[in-house]
Amino acid sequence: MRFRRTTLALCLSLTTVLAGSLTATTVAAAGSTEASSVEQERRAGLRYVALGDSYSAATGVLPLDPTAPPQCLRSTNNYPHLIAAKIGANLTDVSCGAADTGDFKGSQGSDIPPQLDAVTGRARLVTMTIGGNDSSVFINSIAQCGVAGISTAGTGSPCKDQYGNSFVKTIRTTTFPSLKKALRAVHRKAPKAEVAILGYPRIMPRKGGCFPQMPVATGDVPYLFNLQRVLNNVVRRAAKATGSTYVNVPRASRGRDACQDVATRWVEPVALGTNPIIVHPNARGEQAMARITMRKLDLG
Repeated sequence: MRFRRTTLALCLSLTTVLAGSLTATTVAAAGSTEASSVEQERRAGLRYVALGDSYSAATGVLPLDPTAPPQCLRSTNNYPHLIAAKIGANLTDVSCGAADTGDFKGSQGSDIPPQLDAVTGRARLVTMTIGGNDSSVFINSIAQCGVAGISTAGTGSPCKDQYGNSFVKTIRTTTFPSLKKALRAVHRKAPKAEVAILGYPRIMPRKGGCFPQMPVATGDVPYLFNLQRVLNNVVRRAAKATGSTYVNVPRASRGRDACQDVATRWVEPVALGTNPIIVHPNARGEQAMARITMRKLDLG
């Protein structure tokens, strides 16, 4: 503010106010910097464990993690690595392609220990994407609907006509309880950890599709979209039932499905994609999953 009065008293008063304001601002800034430094120091010691399947491992995204079993096809550009690098956490990443909830307690292979072996009471953050491989239901639905779509040259709804609600029934009756069991096991091993489970990014649009890039018949596009919606819904419900945090990747991935152009999509299609592993997140998708998770968990 500008004042026209020029009395000495007013000048002294204004000087005092400004000096006080400047001092308060400086102290506040110093306090903020100190708090930020303390927060960074706290996060630097944060023990972070990453579990899950190929969507956690970023199967198909380069470069590969040289410390991972070769069959896991884990990338150093997966969302756990990106989060850990951003916040300076101490990461233990045991995510592995093709994992399901049974691989939390059981070995996925001769040289792949149970994923829960990596979780200890010292963990303070655990993230995962899991459930899509349980009973092979989701990967089978993608494969079977692709075969059916090719057989009809992309017309009709051959997959829905053949399988009806069988896939959805399996997710609701088998995958859902398995997810709850897996999440509770994580909480028991790491009772002080924030446990977060991510929903899967959208693979198909609501309708229309992009045959033959995604070889799904036009009438089966809504069918597969709904199937993935059901899967993500049971992931959300399992998180709520176990006191875990659900990260709503599906909502954020609207308009980023495998039918979008290369500069937009987060998931690669079956044909004309950029990843060697089809129907999986690309590097852009993993970056987005990291951002969404950090925002949900208030990690900076």
